Amino acid sequence: MKIIYTDALVVGAGLAGLRVAIAAKERGLDALVLSLIPAKRSHSAAAQGGMQASLGNTVKGMGDNEDVHFQDTVKGSDWGCDQKVARMFAHCAPKAVRELAHWGVPWSRIQQGGREVIVNAEKVTLEEAKAAHGLINARDFGGTKKWRTCYTADGTGHSLLYAVDNKAISLGIPVHERVEALKIIHDGKQCQGVIARCLITGELRAYIAKSTTIATGGYGRIYEISTNAIICEGTGHALALETGVATLGNMEAVQFHPTAIIPVGILTTEGCRGDGGLLRDKDGHRFMPDYEPDKKELASRDVVSRRMTEHMRKGKGVESPYGDHLWLDITLLGRKHIETNLREVKEICENFLGIDPAKEWIPVRPTQHYSMGGIRTNEQGQSPHLTGLFSVGEAACWDMHGFNRLGGNSLAETVVAGMIIGKYVADFCEQQALTIDTQLIDQTKAAVETEIESMLSRTEGENTYKLRQAMQRIMMDYVGIFRNGPELDKAITELQQLLVRANNICVNNKKRHANPELVDALRLRKMLKVALTVACGAAARTESRGAHAREDYPERNDRDWLKRTLTSWPDSDAIAPTLSYEDLDVMQMELPPGYRGYGIDSTIHHPDTPKREAEVAELTAMHSNSDRSQLQHALMPFELPETLTTGNQRLSDILAQQASSGEQQ
Repeated sequence: MKIIYTDALVVGAGLAGLRVAIAAKERGLDALVLSLIPAKRSHSAAAQGGMQASLGNTVKGMGDNEDVHFQDTVKGSDWGCDQKVARMFAHCAPKAVRELAHWGVPWSRIQQGGREVIVNAEKVTLEEAKAAHGLINARDFGGTKKWRTCYTADGTGHSLLYAVDNKAISLGIPVHERVEALKIIHDGKQCQGVIARCLITGELRAYIAKSTTIATGGYGRIYEISTNAIICEGTGHALALETGVATLGNMEAVQFHPTAIIPVGILTTEGCRGDGGLLRDKDGHRFMPDYEPDKKELASRDVVSRRMTEHMRKGKGVESPYGDHLWLDITLLGRKHIETNLREVKEICENFLGIDPAKEWIPVRPTQHYSMGGIRTNEQGQSPHLTGLFSVGEAACWDMHGFNRLGGNSLAETVVAGMIIGKYVADFCEQQALTIDTQLIDQTKAAVETEIESMLSRTEGENTYKLRQAMQRIMMDYVGIFRNGPELDKAITELQQLLVRANNICVNNKKRHANPELVDALRLRKMLKVALTVACGAAARTESRGAHAREDYPERNDRDWLKRTLTSWPDSDAIAPTLSYEDLDVMQMELPPGYRGYGIDSTIHHPDTPKREAEVAELTAMHSNSDRSQLQHALMPFELPETLTTGNQRLSDILAQQASSGEQQ
């Protein structure tokens, strides 16, 4: 067997994985990336709307800063996130945007003077400052106080991925394409790399490294309909889960995006609503103001998805052969705006629906979109249970999203977390000796070979695709936007039955080299285990928080459930994961739990919340004349790599300095 050595191994060639590899390479370390597909075809390219960063350049973004972005992120998470991580993220996001500009991302830019925009279904003229001319522009997104979503029309992910991949190429970082990691090499304490299979030749290889970073994206394809690429199957999560040591966090936290087209589930960006698009029912009525009179279509994603589903349940959906849907109306934006800033949406509508969105409404309904849950890591991106195993991006529970993420924060997380965690990966590699245990490598490889041989040698057994289809239907029917105890129990029982049956998969194509059926068969048991972590976590969490909405437990219960779900699979023969919990300490929060601002506040409050609120108020008053960093240290100190600790300059700061200088003169 071929054994390949490196310092920093990264599994996944999307934005997060490439950014980690770049950080390691820039420190003089060897970095190597494994990818199922060519890097520029990674799912990061599908992100349309933009990347949140508090630049504060536009007139609608003036006054934005790390504090406002942090508060929006915490509220958006329904107080389920790690607030220190949210602080790290909000502080570094402007740095990442500006770095990407240097790397060649053609951000949409501000033009001075008046420009027409749609706000609350009305045309409004914004007057952009002369000093803002040429600076990076931003659009509105759901759940935010300021316009801070930086964009390149509606192809932001595409632009970012090409720029970051080109940067990796310029540094000479090798990407081994068409290679799939199948098992983590570890001794129960330390991760030493992975056993991977070449999808072309069928060859098994060992990749041995000081650090191994899982950056494989989400697990949307455990659902029947998803906006995710077909490679987003949660196998990276399963790699960690199958170690029996590493844990996954908050796997029940699954986001449904409000506006995917039917029937195929392709996303139409939140930028449609951010730019002024409206949601309408079968009567043409704009219904979101009836539910959320303040934020309307730009409420947080989990809220909009639930309101849409409730409205369709009332009989207000448009009937179709593919089920009920609602309408997304962007006609009021005008053809010029659509063909300039939403051109990818226009092409999707033309190619998949045969409609012109400048003239016709788009049929949409909520569809599985994002995984807040992932491989549980500490603030430095490393598994607390398996030294040397890191995770970043959607594959990770770092945990800046909690139980719901804001639009634009995921694309930002890929490069921001990659920037931060990449530096910690480099630190680790510089301090860590490379461990080579040939006996352990052989044992891990033998386990993979045994699994492959058992599937190829059977002459009869279960069909991979029938089992997979059954799993996806169960998840769609019982573990969707709204959940309840009986349906979740049914989902768990049926998924466990499928997992048992998956032990007897028979592969009809007996080839050992390029064999898509074998590839899917090897992934299925992993996907079923990931599906069970979602269903079991959801069944156990008897509250509603963010995207986890229990019809039988509609209150957010901070008293009993202000905690992070941890799932592990210590017994490889078990048919269900082991659940444990990690408490979130209210007394350490900068922003204590409160009302999100949507619907009726039915929160069951944590007993420490009033105490922490009083403490925060007292500390804020004590430091009213202090430097902002002193107040931050008093409220909730957080750490970053030294090179990322500097402040972020904004246009408002420059204008204030100019005004101050003028007054002094």
